[in-house]
Amino acid sequence: MLGTTSVFACLLALGAAQSYLPQLPQPVYFPLRPPALPLAVRGPYTSAWTSTAGNGTLNTAGASFWTGDSLGWEGIVTVDGISYEYLGTGSQSLPELPNFKSATPLSVRYDSQYSNFTFSAGPVEVTASFFSPVIPKDLCRTSIPLSYLITSVKSTDGAAHDVKLYSDVNAAWITYEYNKTVTWSLHESGISKPVNGSNATITAPSIFSWLLQLKDSYTFAENNQFPEWGNFTYSSSEGSARNFSFESGFSGNLRYKFINRHGLSNIVDSDYRGAGEREPAFAFAHDLGSVRTGSVVYTIGTIQQPAMRYLTSSGLTALQPWWTKCYGDIYQLIQFHYKDLKTSQALGAAFEAQLKADINQLYGVSGNGSLSSKAGYIGTLSAPWMYTNTSRGTDQFGNQYVFDSRNAYGFLDPHTYEGIAIPDVSEAASYYSIVALSARQIMGAYVLTVSPHSSDPLMFQKEISSDGNVNTVDVMYPAMPFFLYANPALLKYNLDPLFQNQEGGFYPNGYSMHDLGTNFPNATGHVEGNDEYMPVEESGNMILMTLAYSQFAGDKGYLSQHYNQMHQWAKYLLEFSLIPETQLSTDDFAGQLVNQTNLAVKGIVAIGAMAEIAKTVGASSDAANFSATATKYINKWEKFAVDPSEKHTLLAYEWRSSWGLLYNIYPDKLLGLGVVPAHIYEMQSNWYPQVSQIFGVPLDSRHFYTKSDWEMWTAATCEPATRRLFVDAIAYWLNETTTSLAFTDLYDTVGTGDYPNDDSGNPIQFIARPVQGGQFALLALAKKPNST
Repeated sequence: MLGTTSVFACLLALGAAQSYLPQLPQPVYFPLRPPALPLAVRGPYTSAWTSTAGNGTLNTAGASFWTGDSLGWEGIVTVDGISYEYLGTGSQSLPELPNFKSATPLSVRYDSQYSNFTFSAGPVEVTASFFSPVIPKDLCRTSIPLSYLITSVKSTDGAAHDVKLYSDVNAAWITYEYNKTVTWSLHESGISKPVNGSNATITAPSIFSWLLQLKDSYTFAENNQFPEWGNFTYSSSEGSARNFSFESGFSGNLRYKFINRHGLSNIVDSDYRGAGEREPAFAFAHDLGSVRTGSVVYTIGTIQQPAMRYLTSSGLTALQPWWTKCYGDIYQLIQFHYKDLKTSQALGAAFEAQLKADINQLYGVSGNGSLSSKAGYIGTLSAPWMYTNTSRGTDQFGNQYVFDSRNAYGFLDPHTYEGIAIPDVSEAASYYSIVALSARQIMGAYVLTVSPHSSDPLMFQKEISSDGNVNTVDVMYPAMPFFLYANPALLKYNLDPLFQNQEGGFYPNGYSMHDLGTNFPNATGHVEGNDEYMPVEESGNMILMTLAYSQFAGDKGYLSQHYNQMHQWAKYLLEFSLIPETQLSTDDFAGQLVNQTNLAVKGIVAIGAMAEIAKTVGASSDAANFSATATKYINKWEKFAVDPSEKHTLLAYEWRSSWGLLYNIYPDKLLGLGVVPAHIYEMQSNWYPQVSQIFGVPLDSRHFYTKSDWEMWTAATCEPATRRLFVDAIAYWLNETTTSLAFTDLYDTVGTGDYPNDDSGNPIQFIARPVQGGQFALLALAKKPNST
């Protein structure tokens, strides 16, 4: 049987490789080649990525904000007098130097915690490990908006070599507008008083931190997604280096000085200016001496204090970040975080080990194979995109398949046309590659703050990329499976601000609000009730998420606490869920549609959930009423919703031959409600392979695009063979797509798997969104209480 590495290599070999950047070879990727890899992703404003599009590598694509805007982050290693650039593109601003070249990419590996890039630099191998801890049960460490870079070197010939390391960052991290004046300072060992070249005492325990801020800041404001207030920091220490130096100044001068003099001058530039005026950079240099191995640690991130503006009964309140309760001020935070590397690594390793163990357990029963630590796929793009021949064979289950990308179909059985995208790749390996990539992206959308009402934190989500709203209910909803798997308490902390706002009388409508504020970080609600109109969508979402938290956390008291509010929403669903008329659903980019089948079933399942909630809190009369209504409605829904062919549900009532992903039945299965008949699950599971494309199943019959979060929700409702279709297709898309930014949840299932276009021909780019929490739908289902 072919393994995952050889299968992807064979498939890719069917077409000739494109070479966008011939000067550098493309590395081997494990577990696959995503369109972009997280570098420092710890919050809405600490969100740095590197793109792999066009064969881009860390030292050709460099670092960028999640939006795609460039961030200056440079890394150079000097080995026996020859300098090699391994991080960033700063070399493009320098004259040609005989002792300066690009390091050669060897491999790229990622998991739920790290993105590791390994290069050859002459007789030394250098690895840049970008570590953004995902440790959801540790609230203090989770609230820290800082990330790590560990650069390590290893001799490849057994001999010791003279090694020096250089790294800098620029002011683009702190502002979108390059003409805005930035000020900066250097601090030593958690001391608020700045140091400079004349009073710095560089000793081994010292931690030096560059601290940047806008000269004119605006609290709680954004400019093109960048914060207009707060600080950016870059820190390092001497460590085991025999000589350590720092300097700020014009980026070209600093890099030229290091390459030719192999050190810096311990000077702090006093000429405050904009990021685009003689590009100010902030650098560290480490002389490791003659070594066979060695490493340097850096920490990086953007820190906002206060973090959120929140509407309470006392008026608008500035909320402090949760880390202030744990560590004190910003200087103490930086100091703690830098010294905490080993502990954070241990906690991150525990999460990663549990993730792999849970995936192996999930797939162990069906015999789909376990995860391997061997090097992975050869991540090359193919030209022309469609392969030039057909692949036939027998998969690991003994089934014959045909894989012919010329017509964009992959068939598990060429006679029955049961579609599957990748016929011979382990589903377990595919699933791991998806959730491991998603973890940091999910957590990067949240801010934990001190609550003015209780000792528990409040958690705020930024609707990254699409609208920039605060705690958008229909963005929290698809993200829910991650929190049910990783720490259900975080879902409660995310729900609490919405309950507090509506129960406090700040929202006039009888249905659930759409979001807690139009513009992050302003959680100021909608006192006029003029938020985006999605009443069935959001009322159903809130009820389902609340019951899910209660079940997974064993917290029945939360249902009692919010019963009256949920009862109000449920009354709305009783009136409008079966025949929702013309409304938007969470897929609002597709426009309004009358009597959406999937929206209606969400409301009906939520009514069933309300029956369970009423039963739990002892409201037996309500429980009976909600239960009877859910049963009556689902029977009527089935008559409206199933196509006359009885092969699939419709996208909307009476729209014959239309269809869509029926992902809203997932909570029925997840919460054990039993509202949706078993034959609906079976019918849908049999239908999806008949409409699958090379990169998965389209969202509905109107377009070829799909949403990967809803695909995984849908996969969790299907039989194993169909589930495998969804999982492998998403992984295959990740490895092959021509998208260039962080894991999008909206893409075409045909062609090159690119971003879809709107009606005006402009690409719709949903980038770095937390909805990828939906990729954990299988793990959440496996973890559900009383599951066998």
